[in-house]
Amino acid sequence: MRGRSIVTAMPPEDSTLERLTGPGALARAAELAEVYLASFSGPPWHEDARDAAAFAERLTADALRPGFVAVLAVHDGRPAGFGTAWPTPSPFPSGRSYDGVNRLLGGQAEARLSGTLEVDELAVSPHARGQGLAARILGLLCEDAPNCWLLTAPKAHDAIRLYERLGWQRLTGPDTGVVVFTRS
Repeated sequence: MRGRSIVTAMPPEDSTLERLTGPGALARAAELAEVYLASFSGPPWHEDARDAAAFAERLTADALRPGFVAVLAVHDGRPAGFGTAWPTPSPFPSGRSYDGVNRLLGGQAEARLSGTLEVDELAVSPHARGQGLAARILGLLCEDAPNCWLLTAPKAHDAIRLYERLGWQRLTGPDTGVVVFTRS
């Protein structure tokens, strides 16, 4: 789980958001990877084409998860942003970033996060930032979920401000290697 996010210069009503299931996301994987690379190539992520290819590979497996959902935003025929999510299984998984999250939550990840919607990626291309697109994507991604969680990097200041502004609750302190948020 990478769980990064970027905040969202265009009027938000000028973009179209499409909710996708796993097969729909895989059919649009090239567009998602395009947004991924544009979104995460700058600070604080500094990702490159190899990282975008790794994302596309993860997407192939993630899209098969039960309950997988994605949202793709398009503006003027160009992909502008996306989000991906799925319910966190029980028992709480290991690997990826799960072990670190469980450690940070004092071994309580199973009780607090299993069964909730896990937002894995939230990305908005630089050309589409600054007008609330990230909030719209996140809202559509989570609209049917009573509880959600996500994580981001402590250096992702814009993303942290977004989640706080939207009322998400921070579960980890300021000196951790990852920031975990929940929404109930």
